[in-house]
Amino acid sequence: LGAQVVYGIVGYKTHAKLLLITRREGHKGKSTLRRYAHLSTGNYNPKTAKLYSDVGFLTSNPDLTADVDMLFTQLSSMTQLKSAKQLLLAPFNLQKALIRQIGRVAQSARDGQIARIVVKVNALTDEPLIQALIEAGQAGAKIDLIIRGACVLPPCVEGLTDNIRVRSVVGRMLEHTRVIYFRWGPSEHDEVLYLSSADWMNRNMTRRIELAWPVRDAALRQRVIDECLVPYQ
Repeated sequence: LGAQVVYGIVGYKTHAKLLLITRREGHKGKSTLRRYAHLSTGNYNPKTAKLYSDVGFLTSNPDLTADVDMLFTQLSSMTQLKSAKQLLLAPFNLQKALIRQIGRVAQSARDGQIARIVVKVNALTDEPLIQALIEAGQAGAKIDLIIRGACVLPPCVEGLTDNIRVRSVVGRMLEHTRVIYFRWGPSEHDEVLYLSSADWMNRNMTRRIELAWPVRDAALRQRVIDECLVPYQ
């Protein structure tokens, strides 16, 4: 049938990495349409796949796949974007949602509860996100930033960023995974982990089509923590 190429939203570079398959499946004489989505922190490129460390996420979750279908509809038509149920999308709500989550952790720290943030991205230069992290650290939250490249947040400055550590990891493979972890209480329900296509830069938050998505399954979430965050702390 060939391929139809679309150019996305005018003025915004499409930097999100996602794939959607809609499949007709039959069961006991009945058929239904089921969606499968693959979302990735890195490009669908056979060369960089051999050199970069990234994470791919395959799901049939109805809410998440519906969000992916909605995003593709938005990119390929003039329809108005509806509110997503699970996806965080730049330039629409990603930055605001991250700042809101950082604020939740900061409030937990003020209340004397567990307050933890771990961010692994390629660059940290977005001023609103940096300011939110500084305020959370001043509130008492423990923050670890694993930034491979540019970072303009100075860590361990007395009275300003005492609770913030920054590490840069350069290994055999290019560290390319974007992982964001928030914890704001003692319960397993008081944490969320996102995988993302976006670095924490102003251009990614305001001038590109980017996405972040939550890892809801507890076992998968722990695997990402153990393999993508723990070794770098």
